[in-house]
Amino acid sequence: MELALTLAREAGASGEVPVGAVILDAEGRLCAAQANQVESDSDPSAHAELRAMRAAARHCGTKYLSGCTLYVTLEPCPMCAASMVHFKLSRLIFGAYDPKGGGVEHGPRIFEQKKCLHRPDVIGGIRAEESAALLRGFFSRLRAEKGAEKP
Repeated sequence: MELALTLAREAGASGEVPVGAVILDAEGRLCAAQANQVESDSDPSAHAELRAMRAAARHCGTKYLSGCTLYVTLEPCPMCAASMVHFKLSRLIFGAYDPKGGGVEHGPRIFEQKKCLHRPDVIGGIRAEESAALLRGFFSRLRAEKGAEKP
């Protein structure tokens, strides 16, 4: 989770929502480390988790991430959670909870749906306060900047 937090800090410093994601294989080896790139790529799907799963699949040479664990600093949104189902990710460990946009413990609770094809093991709240503080600080600065721009 430390590497995911580092990536989140770097993303925030570059103007991205500060979210970082890391994927380890079953032996604990690093497969992917990514941060949000929504703004820089002008791509609303360039979330850290989705970018990490794509990179890990390329790294592992397979479309499935069975045996892999994804560490991410924020509860995944419904899009990312649904993608985890299709990548057959084994474990998800996340930091801050996201009552507004989350798709795992909040919102549609993707993995709890009756017709969900695959359910990773989930542990939420790991280093949650540190992850949440990064997000609060980022959005507070963003609001202050937008307020300063008003005539």
